[in-house]
Amino acid sequence: MIQMLKLAIRNLGRNRRRTFFSALAMGLALALLLFLASFIQGEMGSSIESSIQLQSGHLQVRAASYDEAKTSLKWEDLIENPDQAAGRIASMGPVEVATPRLYASGFVTARSGSAGVRVVGIDPLSEASSPYRKGLLEGEFLTPDDREGLLIGGPLANRMGLSAGDQVSLSVNTSGGDVGEQTFTIRGIYSTKTSGFDSLTVFLPLAKAQAITGAENRASTIFVLLKDTAQTEAVVAALQAPGYEVLTWQDLNKLLLQTEELSNSYMAYFYLIVLGIAATVIINTQMMSVYERTREIGILSAIGMRGRNLLAVFLTETGLLAVGGIVLGLVVGGAFVAYFTRFGVPVDMSDFGITGMLFSDKIYTQLTVKDAVQLTLMSFIVTVLAGLYPAVMASRMEPVAALRAEK
Repeated sequence: MIQMLKLAIRNLGRNRRRTFFSALAMGLALALLLFLASFIQGEMGSSIESSIQLQSGHLQVRAASYDEAKTSLKWEDLIENPDQAAGRIASMGPVEVATPRLYASGFVTARSGSAGVRVVGIDPLSEASSPYRKGLLEGEFLTPDDREGLLIGGPLANRMGLSAGDQVSLSVNTSGGDVGEQTFTIRGIYSTKTSGFDSLTVFLPLAKAQAITGAENRASTIFVLLKDTAQTEAVVAALQAPGYEVLTWQDLNKLLLQTEELSNSYMAYFYLIVLGIAATVIINTQMMSVYERTREIGILSAIGMRGRNLLAVFLTETGLLAVGGIVLGLVVGGAFVAYFTRFGVPVDMSDFGITGMLFSDKIYTQLTVKDAVQLTLMSFIVTVLAGLYPAVMASRMEPVAALRAEK
């Protein structure tokens, strides 16, 4: 075995440039796959986390008749006395926070134009409102008793040329089917670093949102965050009650989860295509090596080396190429992943806000051990399989024909 390994190393050293570029091709392919896998993982992971924290929560409790697509404000579709309901839910051990929220559709109008928005009534003091409080860019945050202030996102403010302290007119649908309108002062401008959400969402204190929409002491949903996502199903079972439905974060993010599943399926094919392209370089390298060493193969066969030994020599060379390429790929790919894990990849996903899927303005790569191991093994296997045909061809050469081959 040691002799075979020495022979394989010597043979690869005959044409070092060709050997290097062959390993480089496989290394760059692996580096690209590591980056893509970490990018997809980071994109989907951050999107799910953003959706849970900003939009869906781990759970939402609603009236069974509530229609989210229509942002219904009919009294029979809303939760009555939501503060009491939220208090009962918050008292459960696995629950971190439970808070009522009221949703309405509307328009913001200013001197520079108008824009359609989603109006959300929130409890400014709730921990569930922390992402908006911590993301305050200018101005001040809302207070529960504020009746003339609202909070808008940075992208919307930039598009309409607005600043904290400016006045805007807000028109919203009401529970009676009419439109309520009032002039508000922009108390603050926030950023969650998720343009698709920030450009469409306007916040009001819950009491004011209830007043302007005519919902009175009612809310669209109880927004629930858990201490541990694994407790989701257990809490759902405990919250079941007649006339209400309990939706999990999976239920509320079906499109996002389907997109993730579809992306993973397509990426598997893309991985094979990239590795296949790199494998052609390996095949070409080994085929050239076979043709250049035809007489040598004939001599080895004539002095008694068996076909399986020749096969083993060429496969060992291919394996060494694979190992070299993998080491190079892990170094290069690891460096890229480490850089973008720290600094992120700037992307423009603002248009995805209308789909309900939230993507951050920067994607921070996340490489899992599972992905790294799977891609490394896949690269090694594809490389070895690529060298199988040249190795078999060398092992089946007739000694006499090989000795007669031209140099």
